[in-house]
Amino acid sequence: MEKTLPPIPAKRYFTIGEVGDLCGVKPHVLRYWEQEFTQLRPMKRRGNRRYYQHHEVLMIRRIRDLLYDQGFTISGARNKMQEILQTERDKKRNGEVLLDGVEVIEISDSELDDFEDSQPDASADGVSDRLLFVRRELFQIRDLLSLAH
Repeated sequence: MEKTLPPIPAKRYFTIGEVGDLCGVKPHVLRYWEQEFTQLRPMKRRGNRRYYQHHEVLMIRRIRDLLYDQGFTISGARNKMQEILQTERDKKRNGEVLLDGVEVIEISDSELDDFEDSQPDASADGVSDRLLFVRRELFQIRDLLSLAH
């Protein structure tokens, strides 16, 4: 059942329908998983509408992988998720950086020398545009990480 999932857009909140599309599962399955996996707690707003954050989408993808691709039972997947989360807590406690699922972009030091806090000038090689893109992504990552605490 190996299916390539779409990339997760850089958004703060996702509806249950969006999460279903991003994770390849139906909304009723997500609601069931909320009952089975206590770590999965989307924010609920007006009319009991669920809003998932980026880290919850990643968690749902892990759960999906455990159940559908690795063949775990619900109980086995629940135990495995607890192990994974404990390992991540231990790494965080020890000061290790968690980069699971983060795409690493290589940029040379010479490209960073030209970087300023202002809007970039249009350059022939597009270095300034790439740096602005990287800067925006870093701020989004920082925001997502601050929400996970």
